[in-house]
Amino acid sequence: MEVEEKAEKPSEEFTSESEEEDSEEEPKLKYERLSNGVTEILQNDAASCMTVHDKFLALGTYCGKVFLLDIQGNVTQKFEISSVKINQISLDESGEHVGICSEDGKVQVFGLYTREGFHENFDCPIKVVALHPQFTRTNYKQFVTGGNKLLLYERNWLNRWKTTPLHEGEGSITNVQWRANLIAWSNTVGVKIYDISTKQRITNVVRDNISLRPDMYPCSLCWKDDATLIVGWGTSIKICVVKGRNPTEMRDLPSRYVEIVFAFETEFFISGLAPLADQLVTLFFVRESSDQDEEFRARPRLDIIQPLPETCEEISSDALTVRNFKNNECRDYRLEHSEGESLYYIISPKDIVVAKERDQDDHIDWLLEKKKYEEALMAAEISFKNIRRHDVQKIGMAYINHLVEKGDYDSAARKCQKVLGKNMDLWENEVYRFKTIGQLKAISQYLPRGDLRLRPAIYEMILHEFLKTDYEGFATLIREWPGELYNNMAIVQAVTDHLKKDPTNSTLLTTLAELYTYDQRYDRALEIYLRLRHKDVYQLIHKHNLFSSIEDKIVLLMDFDKEKAVDMLLDNEDKISIDKVVEELADRPELLHVYLHKLFKRDHHKGQKYHERQISLYAEYDQKNLLPFLRDSTHCPLEKALEICQQRNFVEETVFLLSRMGNCRRALQMIMEELEDVDKAIEFAKEQDDAELWKDLITYSIDKPPFITGLLNNIGTHVDPILLIHRIKEGMEIPNLRDSLVKILQDYNLQILLREGCKKILVADSLSLLQKMHRTQMRGVCVDEESICESCHATILPSEMAQTFSVVVFHCRHIFHRECLPSPGTIHGMQFCNICSAKKRGPGSGILEMKK
Repeated sequence: MEVEEKAEKPSEEFTSESEEEDSEEEPKLKYERLSNGVTEILQNDAASCMTVHDKFLALGTYCGKVFLLDIQGNVTQKFEISSVKINQISLDESGEHVGICSEDGKVQVFGLYTREGFHENFDCPIKVVALHPQFTRTNYKQFVTGGNKLLLYERNWLNRWKTTPLHEGEGSITNVQWRANLIAWSNTVGVKIYDISTKQRITNVVRDNISLRPDMYPCSLCWKDDATLIVGWGTSIKICVVKGRNPTEMRDLPSRYVEIVFAFETEFFISGLAPLADQLVTLFFVRESSDQDEEFRARPRLDIIQPLPETCEEISSDALTVRNFKNNECRDYRLEHSEGESLYYIISPKDIVVAKERDQDDHIDWLLEKKKYEEALMAAEISFKNIRRHDVQKIGMAYINHLVEKGDYDSAARKCQKVLGKNMDLWENEVYRFKTIGQLKAISQYLPRGDLRLRPAIYEMILHEFLKTDYEGFATLIREWPGELYNNMAIVQAVTDHLKKDPTNSTLLTTLAELYTYDQRYDRALEIYLRLRHKDVYQLIHKHNLFSSIEDKIVLLMDFDKEKAVDMLLDNEDKISIDKVVEELADRPELLHVYLHKLFKRDHHKGQKYHERQISLYAEYDQKNLLPFLRDSTHCPLEKALEICQQRNFVEETVFLLSRMGNCRRALQMIMEELEDVDKAIEFAKEQDDAELWKDLITYSIDKPPFITGLLNNIGTHVDPILLIHRIKEGMEIPNLRDSLVKILQDYNLQILLREGCKKILVADSLSLLQKMHRTQMRGVCVDEESICESCHATILPSEMAQTFSVVVFHCRHIFHRECLPSPGTIHGMQFCNICSAKKRGPGSGILEMKK
């Protein structure tokens, strides 16, 4: 991203552009110049260092001053520390204590709300200072300083400062960062990490490119968390993780060790590092070559990179046009970050730029700039609670305007439904705009038509527009729109006026019928539907119960669709009587037949008084159904039917009627003489089951060999075949005689086998029943004090057992006093149970006498 510098307007907001104007990749960060008080400071001085806290900023200058700034860059406090460059400022986590060191050897550590603290002058430049993160707490009054050596200062119980050298002898200390119990610092040789809790130095990460001057290309250190250190030096980046050592492996080793998890080279020199989730924000110092192969200082770059085990992937890259960048060296740039708000500060001597992650508003800005309105609208809808500068409806309106400008009117109208929502004023404005550009048709199908509605004039305006240019579209709107949306009478009048010019237009007529239906003028709608032979006529009649209106239009309905009309008439006999329908159809016998035929199918008795008329109708229009009608009807006059069938020479129907009237011989004669169908004759004889009819059939067939064959094949189960065989003349040639005789013998044999089988079954069943009856009659019969006589209903046994009594017990288990039974029948000594003999003599015919 290229940042345009506005040197003549230093207070103007920092802006950015893409290096490639047609780039479709959205930037990850946005930039603005830190102005207000900072602008005035940097006009007269230069920034040497800065430290960021979530609540404020601390800026050090080359003139030895320290300024406390708010997030907007306004000066809140100023400290005159020295007359020379401030090298480093350190803040504790609470932001209540600050440590400052300068090029003239001054070190000051004090509270921002009290000047009590540590003030010392050294005889050499102090490059770095770092407070314990918990410096506010009494037990953690510790800080380190670095010049030629790294010193640890601790306040003891006597309130005095104790000094402990942590490292020396490897050149000047150039950077130090303190996180939790770990202190990381860099010198000429490399990077060291010291564990303050165990007082052990954990590791030494050596410098890769020793050819670079440490003072010109200083080491960048940044703690990502309490155990992850990011080291950048020259063009090399290493990510180190501090881990605890297994107690079994310790021996004389430190309790912790460092593992380098990522190590890779970059294209440019590193001026600063900061974490961004699992990625890195990297500030690069860039040298480029001109066409004459001369090197010059280019704009610094702020890249977001994704670390990989042995390389990295560039996510975004922005070139920053900071003030005076052509005169700056790698050591002049610093990158500081605020963990709380993901703010990144690029510090150079004459400029401070703030980079921050782009929020949803920025994302929408970019989408709108690229005319990606649909994506912008979707993003705004998803994050409507988080956006501050944008309004979903305004973005939607911008999208609609864009679509209209492109000429995509249908898409613009479709979006109106979603964007305008319940705002009726916006809806009406859009409708009038679409009218102005001649696109009312496009928006018509998306207008509100539910509980929320526009003024009726809006809908009427659109309907009139369609009526002028598109009859089909007009009809569609009338069908889809509820009638409450517009003035129905006004639209009816408009359609009527158009029909005067084109009176046969079926679309307009159908639409007018629908309008009449909505207006409850059903008679007029029905008239139009019948005129058009419209399929909805039956639905209209049913829905609005218009049966009284169609009594004189039955013929029209039948002409349109006989099946639907008849079904409707039969389903509503209580509203249109059978007699009324027959009366209306009297002049159209073919339609009358269809109606009466379906009526007869539903109920054989409802139209019985018309059965005589139906005979003629069937004979005229539907002969194949005449015979089934004659079979099923019990109300048609047979003589009349026979007369009609004989006149029209309907043989099968005549045969049926003759047989029904008892003239079976004449019927059989017609089958033999006119139909010449021996199979039908045999079938007829079987149905009548008359021996005389079989004799007539044999007599008629005796001189016709084919008929004899048919009789031989089928007569065996009804008439003795010998009667037929005896009457066959000798020498007569009969087709398939042998096969017929074989069949007769087979049929006879089958009958014998059936008889024998039935006999065996009968004998077996008789024996089984006899055995069952025998077992039943062998059972004992209990006679006790509770047994009663079935005749007198007195107890069987006398109260005094010494008294003589006589009892009769039948096998049916009925018990009588002997004197209560009638005298024996014709068979001497044989008596029967009075109860069972009333039904029939059966198991009670036996007798058992008990005497005492």
